[in-house]
Amino acid sequence: MTSLPWLDPDQLWFPPADEALDDPDGLLALGGDLSTDRLLLAYTNGIFPWYSDDQPILWWSPNPRCVLVPEEVHVSRSLRRTLNQKKFSVTADQAFGRIIRLCATTRAEGTWITEDMIASYSELHRLGYAHSIEVWNRAGELAGGMYGLAIGQCFFGESMFSLETNASKVLMVHLAHQLQDWDYKIMDCQVESRHLLTMGARTIPRGEFLSILRACVGRKPKQRTWEMRWQWPGPEA
Repeated sequence: MTSLPWLDPDQLWFPPADEALDDPDGLLALGGDLSTDRLLLAYTNGIFPWYSDDQPILWWSPNPRCVLVPEEVHVSRSLRRTLNQKKFSVTADQAFGRIIRLCATTRAEGTWITEDMIASYSELHRLGYAHSIEVWNRAGELAGGMYGLAIGQCFFGESMFSLETNASKVLMVHLAHQLQDWDYKIMDCQVESRHLLTMGARTIPRGEFLSILRACVGRKPKQRTWEMRWQWPGPEA
């Protein structure tokens, strides 16, 4: 495997994202730390951490990149029926700690969300960059959730879980429409999955993704507070 740069925790930098490996797809660098400054620098340059407890920090920028343009979210007929039944309500930043830990513990294939990552993203939440989206059932219990980062007019989705059928799909519809109302240009989904593609996500070349970031991470979105105000139109939709 081609030699990768080792990041010194005392030096805040990344190699250009387009220098990432083709195999494994997107692996760019190792080491560094999970300081808030480094994480913000990473995301604004199309890079994110993904590693296990027994590995050094691994930094990635895959090509192609899976994204969802908010106005392109797809609502199937069956999902439309679920939304019309109003089985779920959606909020934001009401349970960040619970959401990130459930993202870590509900994945059957294991997790990359280490204790160090939980601490770092919790600090980003305190600083106003990281946010949680919660889905509640009618009994007031968590049915699903997601956390991610908002920088400029870009939202970077990190991890999502669903405890009840269609909860994550309802979350994606509400989040996409809310981001559209706030004039966000893109939701970064990192790597494609069947679930994301059925929701309207698509893959684009890394270069195109980086161009979108350069144009949008420095712009202010319309929202003043992170609050889910958008509601599904109802049975007439």
